[in-house]
Amino acid sequence: MEILQQNLSTSVLAEILENAFQWFVVVDADSKILYINKDYCEFLEVEREDAIGKPVADIIENTKMHEVIASGIADNASPHYIKGTYMLANRVPLFVDGKIVGAFGSVIFRDMSDWKKLSSHVRTTMERIQLNVDDNSYNEYKLAEIKGSSPAIRKIKETIEIIAPSELPVLIEGESGTGKDLFAHSIHQLSERSDFPFVKVNCAAVPPELLEKELFGVFDPLTGKLQNGRYKQADKGTLYIDEIGALPLTLQAKLLRTMQEEEITPVNSEHSEKVNVRIVVSSNISLAQLIDEKKFREDLFYRLQAITIRIPPLRERMEDFIDLLHYFLQKFMLQAGRRHVTLATKTREILQSYHWPGNVRELQNILQAAVFMAEKDVILPSALPSQIKLRNVPSFHTTGTLEDILADVEKKVLQSYLEEETDKIQIAKQLGLSRSTLYEKIKKYNL
Repeated sequence: MEILQQNLSTSVLAEILENAFQWFVVVDADSKILYINKDYCEFLEVEREDAIGKPVADIIENTKMHEVIASGIADNASPHYIKGTYMLANRVPLFVDGKIVGAFGSVIFRDMSDWKKLSSHVRTTMERIQLNVDDNSYNEYKLAEIKGSSPAIRKIKETIEIIAPSELPVLIEGESGTGKDLFAHSIHQLSERSDFPFVKVNCAAVPPELLEKELFGVFDPLTGKLQNGRYKQADKGTLYIDEIGALPLTLQAKLLRTMQEEEITPVNSEHSEKVNVRIVVSSNISLAQLIDEKKFREDLFYRLQAITIRIPPLRERMEDFIDLLHYFLQKFMLQAGRRHVTLATKTREILQSYHWPGNVRELQNILQAAVFMAEKDVILPSALPSQIKLRNVPSFHTTGTLEDILADVEKKVLQSYLEEETDKIQIAKQLGLSRSTLYEKIKKYNL
């Protein structure tokens, strides 16, 4: 720092500070603002001169700077709810001679969707790298670890125990989020191939023009090198083809031929190679429906469908809901380092009455966030996403003028939130309203 001060003018250093981060703030040991950059002030709609010297909590809503100062522990990449949207923020305590003298806070992403602004090339490259890293590594899910005791789940488990030791291909159908991967892993674990590779390829995640190379490998005539595809990588083990409905028709024909002849022909190669692979496939759309739409080959379907397992959506097996609820709560409490987190009665009622279009995966994601957001070890309705709570809003009339209908909807939504949450500040945050606007609406509807 001394070198910088010797070689750079004060104005240059100030320019660096202003532009090094999108938004940042520095506070003293009493959580009073020492410095805040111009862009942050513009977003907060406050003059910098008015902000400096004020308690940071008076300027920045939901700030945690005081917590970082009290604990001396940095809070990195943490969600921060400001003015109706979640952002990602870093908060770091500042030490001098071993003593905390303040803290530094910066906003990493001003919107949780900012990552979408990254170039498509970078995103594609990262997804491609991640696909190769992740798809060939998986948790060894065992059948007993799949939660649920409903008749449908018990029947599926019994079927898997019977067919897993065979060499027959298996088709797993079910909506997105029902856990098709877990059942595929379980089949492999119970088979005679469990000591050999379990290899996954997601047809919907790989660009169609790359799928043939991904599945069957590619030979480079210039170097004479062969890059094995997923089919070869799964030799003696199990190849799990996820979202097979996204496989182009031309590759469906090659897959069928490969399964029948038990040999693969890499792209650009004239030579075939014998492989010994058990095929498990999954789809979130009925393959029979895709056949009717001329998007899936009948001959491949008949090859795959001899053993078909249909995973019911969560809404059709709500008998399993409590087991899943307790399992995920325990799992995420351990991850969050929290000893005891419970659901408020109203929260449980809302969750049980929701229709769960995203199935078990949606439940898992919502509970993970809810454990993080729990206040005083209780998950209140305010910790749930708005789309879940709005499913429980009473019905409204559809006659009259548009203005009357909208007013009725607005009143019912406010009533629902007021029944679930006593803290009006929290309600304003959930609805993306200012405090004053919320109070005006409450007064308007005599709530």
